[in-house]
Amino acid sequence: MKILNKTFCALILALLPMVAAAQIDGEVIKPRSGKFLLQNATVVTITQGVLNNTSVLVEDGKIKEVGANIAADEAEIIDCSGKFIYPGMIDGGTKLGLVEVSSVAETVDYAEIGDFTPNMQALTAVNPNSVAIPVTRVSGVTTVLTVPSGGLFPGTAALINLNGYTPDQMFAGFKGVVMNFPSSGRRGRYDRRSDEDIKKASEKALKEADKLWENAKNYSTLAANGAELEYYPEMEQLAKATTGELPLLIEVNTASDIQAAIKWVEGKEAKVIFTGVAEGWRVAEAIAKAGIPVITGPIQALPTRESDRYDAAYANAGKMAKAGVKLAIRTDEQENVRNLPFFAAFAAAYGLGKEEAWKAVTINPAEIFGLADQYGSVEAGKTANLIVADGDPFETKTNILHVFIEGYRMPLSNRQVRLYQEFLERSPGLKMN
Repeated sequence: MKILNKTFCALILALLPMVAAAQIDGEVIKPRSGKFLLQNATVVTITQGVLNNTSVLVEDGKIKEVGANIAADEAEIIDCSGKFIYPGMIDGGTKLGLVEVSSVAETVDYAEIGDFTPNMQALTAVNPNSVAIPVTRVSGVTTVLTVPSGGLFPGTAALINLNGYTPDQMFAGFKGVVMNFPSSGRRGRYDRRSDEDIKKASEKALKEADKLWENAKNYSTLAANGAELEYYPEMEQLAKATTGELPLLIEVNTASDIQAAIKWVEGKEAKVIFTGVAEGWRVAEAIAKAGIPVITGPIQALPTRESDRYDAAYANAGKMAKAGVKLAIRTDEQENVRNLPFFAAFAAAYGLGKEEAWKAVTINPAEIFGLADQYGSVEAGKTANLIVADGDPFETKTNILHVFIEGYRMPLSNRQVRLYQEFLERSPGLKMN
């Protein structure tokens, strides 16, 4: 009973800011669809250069037109003179929507029991009403990959747009089966296993992965030949990765494990994407030669080894990109996905360069997810995921002025903004005795 009471109190405390905000504001501001003409901006298209004194027409959820002197009857005019239009940023790996209060188990839904649960869908578990979603949007992040974690095959990740009443409304068109590649290293400073025990555990896990993969291939072959199979959703889902129907997102980080993972995927039909890749800079040429795209991050992290330079994590993305690796950036966060532009900024400053850093949070993840015809740049015909800013969003001084997701103009309010506004000018304020 005490546990239940603590859980209930924690949930109430988490919801209090939302309740207070609703009482203070008096009304709810909702996303608004329509026809919008963003006029006279500097448009950073990502793929077609920077266009000065250019307008963008948004209609029916799409970018209808990009150019000068656009005429649009009945469109809502938004003057963007002196402002910048960018594509909405894409975070290549988060737990956004899968956890609300990490200390309250009832609000944590990114892991299932067991090592083999590839059929568990992150999209099903997403909470569209997560208070972290509007906090993320106002930083210019409009789309994220939300990823389950846990065992060897913990589930299926999903790409979501940060607007919608249901997970299905948020779905952005990409799913991928997640694999945690068996690690040959220690789990952390408190891992007291001997080197021999670590080696045995790694070899055992890799053999298990081989067995599951082979079984999934056999399952796929039998299903294709019309065999009557028993209900086995785990194997059915993994089978989709063995045939390339769904990409395989392999989480791997140390240099030796990356090399082992490259060898493991050789000859497989899978569409492989490496994630994490913390020591990718050590084996960047091998990754590039294998032609495997990478979603790396977090960028603002400590070096993986005490002997490494302080900036090893910051420079990792730039070194891989220079070696020819197709690269995207992730935060690997749950609440602080809003920091994606600053992760990209660090990568830019430590070798990636600003242009490539922008690609790493826009067109590159769109290409990696097979959605470059819909997302990642400001081009006519693409989904209207756009941000308007008064400067470069990679700089902390920049303000995001407008956010559009699938053509919806998003309110720039969230729990943190409302709390800031409430306490900025307190009334009646402090009473003095």
